[in-house]
Formats: sequence, structure tokens, C-alpha cells
Amino acid sequence: MSKLNDIARQLLHCGEVHVVIGYGEGFNGRIRPTFAFTDNEADKLLFDNRCRQNLASYLCKKEIVSHGKPAIVANIHTLRGIIRLAAEKQIADGNVIAIVMTSEGDVRELHKLEDMENFLSGTPLQLNETDRIMLDKLNSMTVSDRWKFWQEEIGNCIRCYACRQACPLCYCTQCTVEINCPQWIPVAPYKMSNMEWHIMRAMHLSGRCVECGQCGAACPVNIPIHLLPVRLAEEIKERYGTVSGTKREEICEMSSFLPEDSENFIG
Repeated sequence: MSKLNDIARQLLHCGEVHVVIGYGEGFNGRIRPTFAFTDNEADKLLFDNRCRQNLASYLCKKEIVSHGKPAIVANIHTLRGIIRLAAEKQIADGNVIAIVMTSEGDVRELHKLEDMENFLSGTPLQLNETDRIMLDKLNSMTVSDRWKFWQEEIGNCIRCYACRQACPLCYCTQCTVEINCPQWIPVAPYKMSNMEWHIMRAMHLSGRCVECGQCGAACPVNIPIHLLPVRLAEEIKERYGTVSGTKREEICEMSSFLPEDSENFIG
């Protein structure tokens, strides 16, 4: 990864960026997010097939924004997160540099959103095999069996909100679950409030999810909660032909309308 480290050092040394968000070694062979502010810290950055976290989740956090312009070591889902955040006016063009690894093993800098779009256009976007099998299994269930499955899974939720924290699109400064006047969703982790929380979050992500799966990966009780927004993402693609996190001018189908939209559901 010497080229990755060289690029990170150079960007920091010349002052083009003030922090590089990337991956570093954690405990027991695990990878953790790493923040490089100096040349020496840039030497700790790495990238391999263990680097799956969507680091775009850090781009809207005040602790990072306060340092100035960032660069970010980006896998495919991180790039999609950047594009989606730009579509939602959370990131301006040119305000973040993506450092990406090509399929040939080379390292590239992407300074503009257009460069990121072009990079994604030549990259297949598909679910991993495990998620594909599980999603197909859920789709083959009857509605009642699928509802029972989710009731059982979500009943185990301890309401730690790790799923929210791992998501690059959950950037609200105050979440609905933290509002107590009025209190829309009870704080205690019991079946009804758990279901309310996860359905609300899934609908909030409908048309926005970049299918990184990090909400499920972050769950300490192993609920495959990422399959809810991923399934809605597939529904959006089937109905509207759009894929979130690929175009900086994209809309969100669930919060947008056109005068010529069909209204036959009104009756």
C-alpha cells in the first residue's frame, strides 16, 4: 500500500486536505477507521478485502468537518455514499477527495464528483452472495411468514442505534427517537417500539440506501436489518430504474413527484 500512503502523505503535506479518513489495523486482525492528520499517521493507512466499512458516514460529523477539507480512502460503497450525500446537498463538489483502488491494483485520486461517477459507471454494483441468498429466501416467503421472521428478528433489538451510526445517510443532528416532546417512538426496547423504529428508518432510507450493508454489520445481536433498506432499494430500481449513489443530480423517488406522475392510486 506504499502508493496509498504516498498519496495521503502528499495531500496532507501540501495542505490540500487536513485529514485523511481511511482504514487501519485494529485488534485481532480486525480493521478499524483511522484518521490521519500527519505524515506519520498516513503511514498507518491500508486497504485490503477486509476494508468494508462505509467511511462516508464520517463526512457529515462535526468532529471531522471542523478540521477542514478531507480525503477519504473509498471502497465502492463509500463512493456511492459520497455521491448520495452530494445529491442531498451535504457535500459540495470539490470539497472531498476520494482515494480509490482500481481493479488492476492501482491507486487513484478522484477530486471531482464527475470523476467518482465515471469510476462507478465502470464498476458492477451487486450484492454479495450471502445477502443475495438471504434476500431471495425472504422474497420467496409468504407475507405472513416474512412478517413473522421480522417480528422475531427485530424483537431481539436492544436499541443501541449502531445501525444508525454506521449509515452514511443517517446524518440528522437530532433523530426522531431522541425527541421527547412529543415522544413519537418510546425509548424502551420492546417489540412494538422496535418495529416502529426499524420501519421508520427503512422508509427514511427508501430511495436513498446505497446498499453497503453496514447497518446489519454493526448490529451487536446480528439482526440482518440491512436487508430491509436493501429490499426497498431493489423495489425502487424495479419500479423507477434508478440506483441510489450513482448520480450527483439524482432525486429521491419517495420524496419527489412530477406533474405527469400517475395518480390512479387515488381512485
